[in-house]
Amino acid sequence: MMLRLFASRDSRYYLIGQVFSLFGDSALWLGMGVWVKVLTGSSSSAGLVMFAFVAGQLLAPLSGMLVDRVRRRPLLIVTNVMTGLLVLSLLAVRDKDDVWIIYAVMFLYGAAASLLEAAQTALLPALLPAHLLAEANGFLQVSKQGLKLVAPIAGAGAVVTVGPHWVVIVDALSFAVAVAALARTRVDEPAPLDSADGQRGAWGQRLLAGILHIRGVPDLRRLMVASMLTMTVFGFPQTALYAIAERLHRSPDFIGVLISAQGAGAIASGLVVGKAVRRFGERGAATAGFASYALGAMLLALPSLPAVCAGVVLCGSAVPWILVSLVTMGQRLSPAHLQGRVHAAFSMLNGVPQALSIVVGAWLVSVVDLWAVMALMSTVVFVAAAYLGLRGGSQSDQESRLWKKRERTMVPPG
Repeated sequence: MMLRLFASRDSRYYLIGQVFSLFGDSALWLGMGVWVKVLTGSSSSAGLVMFAFVAGQLLAPLSGMLVDRVRRRPLLIVTNVMTGLLVLSLLAVRDKDDVWIIYAVMFLYGAAASLLEAAQTALLPALLPAHLLAEANGFLQVSKQGLKLVAPIAGAGAVVTVGPHWVVIVDALSFAVAVAALARTRVDEPAPLDSADGQRGAWGQRLLAGILHIRGVPDLRRLMVASMLTMTVFGFPQTALYAIAERLHRSPDFIGVLISAQGAGAIASGLVVGKAVRRFGERGAATAGFASYALGAMLLALPSLPAVCAGVVLCGSAVPWILVSLVTMGQRLSPAHLQGRVHAAFSMLNGVPQALSIVVGAWLVSVVDLWAVMALMSTVVFVAAAYLGLRGGSQSDQESRLWKKRERTMVPPG
């Protein structure tokens, strides 16, 4: 199926272009943190780089509205061009008095990242038939997870070895490649409908249209609730990994090994998630992902290196199954003029509880035993899996099972 995904000239150009855009997103944020550390000598100042990036992503609802009011391919081209030019403005940074430029750029960079992701997701249904959406989302997840392993480290290392300005130039060029690929992509994209839709409701209703749509579609609402429940504990490992390394009598840098193992699990599962979604439906694949994550959390509670390594691999492998299932169901069960806002709603509804869970996890690790933290995490995710899985087959699942029958007739143009 992956070969069929790339058989189309247009989908091939589009997906390759998006990989380069993802590289730009991944490579810069850690490198800029290292640059601020070098310029100021302050770790807290360096940490504010990531805060500025995340703060920019909180504009996701506005990004979703914009995505639904214009054609997505031109929007992607313009946003990639503007992001590349934005990155080049970092060449003006010379000393610690210019650090404010880095913060401003990273805030706008985070906003651009949320806009690119929403537009990217919204354009896919116009470019590919329904039975290839899971494969495309799986490919993008594999690319994102793979880049998370190498791009930030490469960016941070390059700041020290060849200088930050070279990192800025290479990052800007990655967006230029994405623009070139999009320019060669042909897609029969429907005209945006939100301009007419917007005259029938208040601005606030239009802003929240993605959330209202999710609430009104039972299958999508159920999967979103299970995902949000999981996100309430998803950030626990951010702090718990340090306690796990200490209990295994390892130095703090051992966390890098655990994160690499988690990334490897995500990449491996991302290669097969498309087939799993087509075979079991989004609900079945997501339920398996939740169960895998819960089992992985249980293994993290054991004072054994093999068990911990297996646990992080299971947790990592669960992420693509959950995210690809959620995104694919949203693409299939949402009208074209709501695709951007539905994806923005996914980002906000998952992102807020995940951010809070990092704070709660840090507090729990300091006051209770690590085993109790992991047991709580595992229990919550098992509840999410049960909530999603213990019910009869839905209309969405029945539609999913038809994908395989359509594969011989529904092939992407090219």
